Amino acid sequence: MPFTAALLILWAPGGFRFTCYYYRGAYYKAFWADPPACAVGEPRSNYRGERKFPLILQNVHRYFMYLALLFLIVLAYDAIEGMFFAGPDGRRHFGVGVGTLVLVVNVVLLSCYTFGCHSLRHLVGGRCDQLSNKPVQQTAWKCVSGFNRRHMLFAWLSLFWVGFTDIYIRLCSTGIWHDFRIL
Repeated sequence: MPFTAALLILWAPGGFRFTCYYYRGAYYKAFWADPPACAVGEPRSNYRGERKFPLILQNVHRYFMYLALLFLIVLAYDAIEGMFFAGPDGRRHFGVGVGTLVLVVNVVLLSCYTFGCHSLRHLVGGRCDQLSNKPVQQTAWKCVSGFNRRHMLFAWLSLFWVGFTDIYIRLCSTGIWHDFRIL
């Protein structure tokens, strides 16, 4: 194939990233200069928010989050499968190679980014007025809030690591690069 198969599913994780609250703040300022600055008033007569096209499309973020959670399951399965190799006897054996580590780091970074999502935080506890009488929800909300504190870091690390993972797998699958076995 002249292109990577990852392009076939790129719409789902791309939609999740493009509608992410962190990335929105970055590209609103970069492309639309909105808001122009903290001390500058709104350039329009009233605040429109995200109720008009094209910004209303940002509200699909929570649906892309559901897809991202499903993708994490698939990626975790791939990372686990990457820990088993076919031996010379034809049986599966446990082993770890550099590719296995690349896949594991990929799913860990993507999980940290996804579990720090503002929409997930709202889903697990943000809609409740009082979390103190709901210990399970409170614990889940605190966990997501912990990841959310480093959301920007996880967003950038996972973005670059996904690209590296795709290139690494592509090079190994085409025979240009050989995966080195550690264990």
